[in-house]
Amino acid sequence: MYTFETTGVCAKKIIFDIEDNKVKNVSFEGGCSGNLQGVAKLVEGMDINEVVHKLKGISCGQKNTSCPDQLANALKEFSENK
Repeated sequence: MYTFETTGVCAKKIIFDIEDNKVKNVSFEGGCSGNLQGVAKLVEGMDINEVVHKLKGISCGQKNTSCPDQLANALKEFSENK
């Protein structure tokens, strides 16, 4: 289980597992529940690099980041530190 503290978004934490370079069991603490449940289901079983590629750089309103972008950051950090 890996926990990532977010910055600049409503969700405070992202928690996930990685198995064989695949994203598993993503959950967000806080944020827009329905949207984040959808994001978590969509990335389930996807390769880390594919998720980073698809979600990196997504913004939310006037913010220069978003919960999906923060998930990409979390996965990138995990990959760099494993």
